[in-house]
Amino acid sequence: MTGIFSYGFMQKALVAGVITGVVCSFLAFFVVLKRFSFITVGVSHSAVGGVGFSLFLGVNPVIGGTVFATLVAWGIGAVSKRGKINEETAIGIFFSAAMALGIAFFGLTKGVYADLFGYFFGNILAVGPLDLWILGISGAAVVLVLAINFHSLLFMCFDEDLAQAHGVPVGPLYYLLLTCLAVTTMVAVRVVGLILASALLVIPAATGYEVFADYRRMLWTSLVTGVVSTVGGLYISYLLDLPSGAAIVLFAACIFFVALILSPKKRVARRLSRKERIQSNADRTRLKT
Repeated sequence: MTGIFSYGFMQKALVAGVITGVVCSFLAFFVVLKRFSFITVGVSHSAVGGVGFSLFLGVNPVIGGTVFATLVAWGIGAVSKRGKINEETAIGIFFSAAMALGIAFFGLTKGVYADLFGYFFGNILAVGPLDLWILGISGAAVVLVLAINFHSLLFMCFDEDLAQAHGVPVGPLYYLLLTCLAVTTMVAVRVVGLILASALLVIPAATGYEVFADYRRMLWTSLVTGVVSTVGGLYISYLLDLPSGAAIVLFAACIFFVALILSPKKRVARRLSRKERIQSNADRTRLKT
């Protein structure tokens, strides 16, 4: 395995994969706890509009896509918070409109079709020095923001009303989380693409949730899963000549299904359920006698 990472482009891809794995899996922890999975899909797909608009204007797609995805995330949050439209409906509207806008701008932009596959599904092997700088700076910013507000975000994710009653600024934290979601989506563009970015923002933490009930171990499991998935998927994509984004997501999904099958939480639940059935049968026997 070390042999393939002796190439310069593979070294850059490895660094990009590790950064993306850490940032996505850290944020995924809050996404799963807050049940933001569907919002994640909406934001990642809506970023297509920002990428298309940026290419049309000749602006860096990552920067333009980040701004656009952030505005879409805030729009979803504002509409759903005011209660005029439920969250799922708001996501559906923004998601479809933004994707249609992006496709329209792709059609108006000359010579962009060769890059579409990379934007949609990622091309980690094409990561350059500038991409690494953007990944590193934006990823570090997201991790720093999440770390500084960790306990407040955790409190909000578990019980928003109780957190607000204890003086936690729930409103600003909600939009802060949406902003981190939009930025992280664009961080993942080069690695897994816009279409698959939502997977890395859910699967690692879902794996940790299946294995551990304790949030600390769940978080560490999410981080390990994210990094192992990106490195393992990158290695498999090189060996089998597969699209890197798809290989990374499939590797993460395999880890999740193994965790789902072997989940110690489910074994404990089954044992407790069996004990409850035995106790219930014993109680009924005593009542009959």
